[in-house]
Amino acid sequence: MEQKNQITEGVIWKQLLFFFFPILIGTFFQQIYNTADSIIVGRFVGKEALAAVSGSVNQIVNLIVEVFVGLTSGASVIIAQFYGAKDRKNLDITLHTSYAFALTTGLVTGLIGVIISSPVLRLMKTPEELMADSAIYLHIYFLGIIFNITYNMGASVLRASGDSRRPLYVLIISCVLNIFLDILLVVFFGLGVRGVAIATVTCQGISAALVTAFLIKGNELFRLNLRRIRFHLVSFQAITRIGVPAALEAAMYTVANIVIQVFVNELGTDTVAAWGTLGKIDAVFWMVVNSFSIAITTFVGQNWGAGKVKRMRKSVLVCLAMSYGAAFLVSGSLYGFAEQLYSLFTTDRTVITIGLNMLRFLMPSYFLYVAIGILSGALRGAGKVLVPMILTCGGVCFIRIVWMFGVLPRYPGIKTIMISYPISWGITAILFVIYYLNKFPKVGNIQGETE
Repeated sequence: MEQKNQITEGVIWKQLLFFFFPILIGTFFQQIYNTADSIIVGRFVGKEALAAVSGSVNQIVNLIVEVFVGLTSGASVIIAQFYGAKDRKNLDITLHTSYAFALTTGLVTGLIGVIISSPVLRLMKTPEELMADSAIYLHIYFLGIIFNITYNMGASVLRASGDSRRPLYVLIISCVLNIFLDILLVVFFGLGVRGVAIATVTCQGISAALVTAFLIKGNELFRLNLRRIRFHLVSFQAITRIGVPAALEAAMYTVANIVIQVFVNELGTDTVAAWGTLGKIDAVFWMVVNSFSIAITTFVGQNWGAGKVKRMRKSVLVCLAMSYGAAFLVSGSLYGFAEQLYSLFTTDRTVITIGLNMLRFLMPSYFLYVAIGILSGALRGAGKVLVPMILTCGGVCFIRIVWMFGVLPRYPGIKTIMISYPISWGITAILFVIYYLNKFPKVGNIQGETE
């Protein structure tokens, strides 16, 4: 007897939560990779090492990860739609094309990354005392980037089919091992930043191997066969049609943050360390919103494939309500425990004081992003990616970059940098709501509908 698909038939709020929590917990453990690195080097090596792994390096790594998460979202959406439609043939083709894409881009990106790491760090005006450690970390990271990309592709395929639990199990195993290796290599072997980089790459390799093994085992609708991994033109075009705009959107987000990081770098090591640590702390907020965004993408994609328009729209409203509730709870908690959280990363009072001012200034405005995250995820699940990409790149990225070069020189300081965030979020959220209300499918046959 064929198993009932709960995403297309179950109670929406329950299934969203069942799907959301494994993603959230998994994202939490994934974040612990870098957070553990920062805590251990900050405590046992020094604030320069903390700044090295939290400053320019963090922005570059985020750029690479976010771009490839965007690219894998193309495969995720297509697989979700075919899974909802129970189309075994196209599922099989998409799966094997997705893996070919991940392996190829992993090799190319690794090679390019090793070559350009040091020049990019200098372009970002990375403080000279941080250059050596930053370059070492990036060189090791790029040598193992194929593992990161393969894991993200495999995990996105599993989630698209409604399986958010096994990627969670993989991340828990890898995270625990990462912390163990960090302590071993940094505290006992004294390898410093090199040690945390080796630990991270090793654990990403294990993650990639595990999700690949799960896909080889497969389920009732698809199964990965390593000998059949190759590009299929039509499938590749479908994946890139959705994945490339999503990747460009993610890239522009991170490019804007890199531009901001350049200006932060000019404010000194203490500010760099405080800003980078803020990125580790507020990651809890982004984990919650982005987990809901991933969940709604899969929900909309599978119901799109099943032709259930009303269920698609209802799931978006339910997801928005839950996301806002969670966002207020998380941001309030981070605000209230800000000093204790910063003290986990460093004992330097100057860094802590600067960081507390940053967090308490920015945190009250974070709720503005919720509509952007959830509506963009829903639109992506329906295959609508071009206009949301333009809205994000213009409303968030372009405004921030213009702000840095137009406003900051006249009113220099960290507060001028930070105010660009709520301004850009607010404008972009309004644009997303308008577009969603006008363009999200309302009635009729949604199969084959285009942008």
